[in-house]
Amino acid sequence: MSSKPTFIGAVEIGTSKISVLIGEYTGRELAIIGCGECSSRGVIKGSVVDYKAASECTHSALEQAERDAGERIDTVFLAQTGGHLEGFYNEASVNVKAADNMIERDDIRTVCDLAKSKELPAGRAVVHHIRRPFRVDGRLIPALPENLVGQRLEVGYWTVHGQEQRLADNIHVIRGFNLEVRELVLASLAAGHMVTSPEERQHGVLVLDMGAGTTDYVLYRDGAPHTTGVVPVGGTHLTNDLSIGLRLTDGQAEKLKLRFGRASVVTKDKATKVMLDGNFAIGDRQFPQQAIEQITAARAWELLEVVKKKLGNTFTPETCAAGVVLTGGTAKLTGIAEVAAKVFGVPAHLGEAPTWVSENLRDPGFHTGLGLLYYGVSAQSEKSAPVRRAGGFLSGMKRLFANS
Repeated sequence: MSSKPTFIGAVEIGTSKISVLIGEYTGRELAIIGCGECSSRGVIKGSVVDYKAASECTHSALEQAERDAGERIDTVFLAQTGGHLEGFYNEASVNVKAADNMIERDDIRTVCDLAKSKELPAGRAVVHHIRRPFRVDGRLIPALPENLVGQRLEVGYWTVHGQEQRLADNIHVIRGFNLEVRELVLASLAAGHMVTSPEERQHGVLVLDMGAGTTDYVLYRDGAPHTTGVVPVGGTHLTNDLSIGLRLTDGQAEKLKLRFGRASVVTKDKATKVMLDGNFAIGDRQFPQQAIEQITAARAWELLEVVKKKLGNTFTPETCAAGVVLTGGTAKLTGIAEVAAKVFGVPAHLGEAPTWVSENLRDPGFHTGLGLLYYGVSAQSEKSAPVRRAGGFLSGMKRLFANS
């Protein structure tokens, strides 16, 4: 007898667009049955600044996705980004209690709880506790070490936290559509899992999710996320630079960026011109192609340098053998992978969705949504995982909505 399917909503409230995917999960397989998109308003650098405008856009995308699916969403997994997100590392160790030194579930639970016990400043809330591999007597153990023999058990967590009110604003937008958020998921983790293989994550790989208002990154080592972060720079900054440098409206600058922007300057002749619209209609204008490339290349290089600087000594070419993988809408800028390879000193390429993803969802802009569905399926099938944290933050948020 087949179990009742669960309809998982993957929602990304971005600076330039709101995207929603709906997956039907039967307990064995996932089918993507609905998609909705809406241009974003009320969101700046990944944070809601106008609740009403952001809600209208998000609800439009949700309605479109549910019409497309012909089903109502049961539970939502919501992507998180924004400059307010920060992370820190904390580790703990315990002596194995059993006389025969066999590691038991209680040992694992104790060391995990200790590693996650560091208090946050007032007004901050945990989004993710990301566990790094265990160590038993100094040996790296990629899986749960239950029933292994050893004297000392160690583990560390990269803890990502954000401003309570900003996190609550995002959840409140979804609640306004009479839906509950099951879990908050970092955009970098969602996208990163979609565009890397287990082998790449084992060898070490850096994923850059380059959106409109932010660039999210996740560095993998030993098969697991090692460090994450967000820089508040993205594609809109390239657009803004073109707008100021060439005296254009934002809409005109965005059009030029998409058609002629590059991450490096390849046009040698300053006299080479391009048309804004290309139809020679009244109001169409010419611009020097080299100037466009110079503006977009300078900002693209700067963006990548900012990420490298923020990573600091955490990133080294030696521990990132699989190189850099780029995703997100801004990753479509021509030549961005070649520039990333120069900045980081390792091979770089554009990320691709798995082969099972249909053609209409293979655009980099959907990688985060696809990753959210992966987390949704994991949560449905691993509800009793001992080190997974899903509901604690959300239950702690209820007080923020007491009067809403």
